[in-house]
Amino acid sequence: MNNSEATQSLIQSFEQAGQGQVFAFFDQLDAEAQAQLVEQASTIDLSEVASLVEEHVVGSHDSTLDLEGLEPAPYKALPANGGDAAEWEAALAAGSAALKAGRVAAFTVAGGQGTRLGYDGPKGTYPVSPVSKKTLFQIFAEKVGRSAERFGARIPWFIMTSQINHEATVAAFEEGNYFGLSREDVHFFSQGLVPAVDYQGKILLAEKGKIAMTPDGHGGSLRALVRSGAVAKMKELGIDVLSYFQVDNPIVQCIDPAFVGFHILGNSELSSKMVPKAYALEKVGHFCVQNGTSLVVEYSDMPNEMQEETSEDGSIRFNGGSVAIHIFDRGFVERAGGDAADLKLPFHRADKKIPFVNAKGETVTPDAPNGVKFEMFVFDALPLAKNPVIIEAAREDDFSPVKNAEGVDSPKTCAEDQLRMFARWLKAAGESVETDDSGLPSITFEISHTFAADQADFIAQWSALGDKPALSDGLLIQ
Repeated sequence: MNNSEATQSLIQSFEQAGQGQVFAFFDQLDAEAQAQLVEQASTIDLSEVASLVEEHVVGSHDSTLDLEGLEPAPYKALPANGGDAAEWEAALAAGSAALKAGRVAAFTVAGGQGTRLGYDGPKGTYPVSPVSKKTLFQIFAEKVGRSAERFGARIPWFIMTSQINHEATVAAFEEGNYFGLSREDVHFFSQGLVPAVDYQGKILLAEKGKIAMTPDGHGGSLRALVRSGAVAKMKELGIDVLSYFQVDNPIVQCIDPAFVGFHILGNSELSSKMVPKAYALEKVGHFCVQNGTSLVVEYSDMPNEMQEETSEDGSIRFNGGSVAIHIFDRGFVERAGGDAADLKLPFHRADKKIPFVNAKGETVTPDAPNGVKFEMFVFDALPLAKNPVIIEAAREDDFSPVKNAEGVDSPKTCAEDQLRMFARWLKAAGESVETDDSGLPSITFEISHTFAADQADFIAQWSALGDKPALSDGLLIQ
């Protein structure tokens, strides 16, 4: 079949699917633009689009969640909060063994730009550390590299970019010489895209020769792992444990041996960290159980009165906050991101203002929502997984994202949380550090993650250090 026949066949398939408008201006395009539109259109699964339109656009699309029988999900509490210390020690040992055996890889979802921070570039290239101003990517790279050194094994790092930031992300790693990692251990791939549609279910054109495509959400990371060949690469490398985290959270424990251990000992397909909510109406998802199935209920789907319910001791009843820190079994990713009908993550509808080309060929910028984008949420994998495990994490050791230019979850709050963490590490190692009531030290200093990946690692490293530096303003321990 020659290209002309292949193109005509593609156009015919769109017409038969009731989406012929995608090629309405095809004859007006030059050869290059025609080829680009054909290439873009050939990536679209028309049967999937039809199903999405039927379910979320022309159907009732009732998104009301059934909350009947909803209970807080059980979790492994930290020893400091009443958890079984021996169980945590066993998990630490099991996770350490898995790391030494080379079974673990890191996985970062990094498709976003720094737009909300007023920053032009991939969010992972945003500088966040308090002294050296290392970027998010460099901090993660140093944690992964130090963990590999600590456990004496390779820890591959898989990074999901997006169409808008892939080239800039790879360029940042090239420029930074992969931040000390071997380039063979860093694997990039792009997030999947799905077409946006209008309220009649028709695929929108962003330009006469360009379809309005949007990212399929962080839940799309599972099928992106499969489609990109990343899962096949993991299998080749003997990786069966995948540590998932998002790019905006620099204090996350990228490689947490105890978390890995709980996942392995629980024979789990998907394990998650919960952080106790800071207050009842904090805007995080809630780990719940319903009819014996674990799930995450978004704050927007749970009535305020339910979020504010208290237990007999006065504590928040639905207290398990979801902060997007997970561990996936490779086999589960392979199935959930593949063609298994019973394991597919659901899509969600998002009404958006989507610029489009109308039937006259005019570009329209709407001032109200005019169409629908479709996205998947990674936590929707939880009800599909066997033996899900949820463990408690201390917020101060695992969660301080950089999302907003000012206020909550800003560069300022994140830098201060890093300083508090560094001060705690030094105090745990027996050093005296002057701090205020919130734990914020009186001086600005930094512990490089090339020196230590977490508190236990720091204590061991610091204790073995013969000539310890004096704590002073601007100090970088590395």
